[in-house]
Amino acid sequence: MNFNEISSIKDYGFTGFIPVGQLMKDVSMIPDSKGVYMVLYIQDTPPVFLEKGTGGFFKGKDPNVQQMTLRENWVEGTKVVYIGKAGGASHSSTLKNRIKQYLRFGEGKNVGHWGGRFIWQLKESNSLLICWKVITDEEPRKVEKNLINDFKNEYNMRPFANLSD
Repeated sequence: MNFNEISSIKDYGFTGFIPVGQLMKDVSMIPDSKGVYMVLYIQDTPPVFLEKGTGGFFKGKDPNVQQMTLRENWVEGTKVVYIGKAGGASHSSTLKNRIKQYLRFGEGKNVGHWGGRFIWQLKESNSLLICWKVITDEEPRKVEKNLINDFKNEYNMRPFANLSD
């Protein structure tokens, strides 16, 4: 898959491609199924990093990092800034409730979605797109890990907001 081409991401089976700001108002179009999801930065301009983002303070921990850390983690030449998963053998979450949790964290709520928090320090976070792929025959964690590994093979680093493999 070409992580810099929406058509390639669609060909891989991802659907949705809905702006974060729209999903914050209505998540009804997200499937109640296990799967993987990605967050895409589609601007043609370099990102603007905020000193203080909109992410929630989960368990009292500040989700914000220094702008230098954000710059060091930014990956040029890709639209994909985060890859996540929902559900599986040991997790009953669905794409709908996991993405909703992620969005609530981005609204400053005290919610357990610490992974991917860097996107909430992007000035353009409301215009990021979220897409998803329902997974029925594999473990979402395995698919997520494979996507991250494919990304790392292409860019020599993880997606911007993926803090671990």
